[in-house]
Amino acid sequence: MKKNKARVALLTGITGQDGSYLTELLLAKSYQVHGIIRRSSTFNTSRIDHLYTDPHVNGVNLFLHYGDLADANTIRKLIYQIRPDEIYNLGAQSHVRVSFDIPEYTMNITGIGALRILEAIKDFQEETGKKIKYYQASSSEMFGSAPPPQSETTPFHPRSPYGIAKVMAYHTTINYREAYGLFAVNGILFNHESPRRGETFVTRKITRGIARILAGLDKKIYLGNLDARRDWGYAPEYMEAAWLMLQQPKPNDFVIGTGKMHSVKEFLVTAFMQAGIKNWQSYVTYDKRYDRPTEVDQLMANPAKAKKILGWKPNIKFKELVKIMVEADIKELSNGKSFT
Repeated sequence: MKKNKARVALLTGITGQDGSYLTELLLAKSYQVHGIIRRSSTFNTSRIDHLYTDPHVNGVNLFLHYGDLADANTIRKLIYQIRPDEIYNLGAQSHVRVSFDIPEYTMNITGIGALRILEAIKDFQEETGKKIKYYQASSSEMFGSAPPPQSETTPFHPRSPYGIAKVMAYHTTINYREAYGLFAVNGILFNHESPRRGETFVTRKITRGIARILAGLDKKIYLGNLDARRDWGYAPEYMEAAWLMLQQPKPNDFVIGTGKMHSVKEFLVTAFMQAGIKNWQSYVTYDKRYDRPTEVDQLMANPAKAKKILGWKPNIKFKELVKIMVEADIKELSNGKSFT
């Protein structure tokens, strides 16, 4: 009996939070996984180091390639070389506040980067006849000031260069699906966190800051707007949803979230309580530098479509998510990592 050939996936943003969890999931499902990484003078693969094996070893299923979403030629060459069954575009300049400082770069990587991949897929399919399924990591930031709850039919009103760039990538994905028959989907993911969240994002600023305070390394956490309300879920569960989208018989777009909303202040207080600190006000200072020129006040998903069609629902609740992150940062620091 002929053994089925392993499916091949190509990921941008493989070294990020989502990329690392998706890689774990795909490897567990016996995929061959290829990731695009940017060249750096320092190693930037810490989130996937536990998954990586020297490619000279037999049976290896994870391969890394240098590339950049700003470089259409390299993206095209990799697609023709790897011939993936699925492409997950997770790469972006994804920090909302930073997008106000570097708007052109954000638009180039986050918006036009998706166009570069889709154009390469279109040409590849036309030339080879091989179909590639494409997942675009869209964002709840596209909704901006639209009132919650937000679903797949909610009009977009982005409030940052990042949100605008994501709207471009979203509509480009739909256009290539409709114009060229690509299996291309948008996963509109609301805030999803984990111990692997980048340390400049507010949830990790809080949990790692608490760990440093407990260790006597810091005395304060500096934060901006505490009133913003978000729908926070657990990142590994959201990557399961992303995978499920590409397993459907027809391409479709889905909102992924918990349907619950909590403020930054709620996250902050819950995290301090989890660490056994009641007087959190003594350790938190407002810094206006972290405010955005235009703020997004409330984001909350209506994930009914994902539940109905994908059979997906979140299992990790808000307080459990905070607990996971606080305990992980305290443990990491106690194991000798200084978070410097």
